[in-house]
Amino acid sequence: MPTDPPPPSPVPPLVPGRLSRAAPHQISLQPTAEARAELARALSIDAIRKLRFEGALIPEGKHDWRLDGTLGATVVQPCVVTLVPVTTRIDAPVTRRFLHDMSPPVLDDKGEAEMPEDDSAEPLPDRIDPYQIMVEALALNLPDYPRAEGADLGTAVFSEPGIAPMTDQEAKPLAGLKALRDKLAKGSDDPN
Repeated sequence: MPTDPPPPSPVPPLVPGRLSRAAPHQISLQPTAEARAELARALSIDAIRKLRFEGALIPEGKHDWRLDGTLGATVVQPCVVTLVPVTTRIDAPVTRRFLHDMSPPVLDDKGEAEMPEDDSAEPLPDRIDPYQIMVEALALNLPDYPRAEGADLGTAVFSEPGIAPMTDQEAKPLAGLKALRDKLAKGSDDPN
């Protein structure tokens, strides 16, 4: 989980109102070692060895835009079990749709908004920042629980003094109901 704000974009954002709609606008970002180190600190990971974002901002209809790209990265994070460095390769497609007529989400009385069905769509901003889109895509694609090869949590037993420890099967009392349901369903088809 990021602890610091992401570093500012080293490239100027795109201004949709000033872009030609005649052809796609190519995007190619490959941050420097210094920028990758700063981004790794912001994302609370050990290192970003490689990072590249390639794509295009494509006009759609009269006012809308679509960004299609590919994120490629090699990141290093601590193993959740042993804390040894784990290197992970990330290759992920990135799609964002910027819609002129899309309204911002309406918040309920708790300040929460319902998640839209299409999570790639968002209202068309005054500026589109491909660098920040790359940072967001990287953060979303980082492994939540990186684990070194062979790392195992083992078995943990929790109990209070004087009380017998509970097994995993005992901790899941409803697991037996599925077996019973399956047995009863099978029995209804079986004439015996």
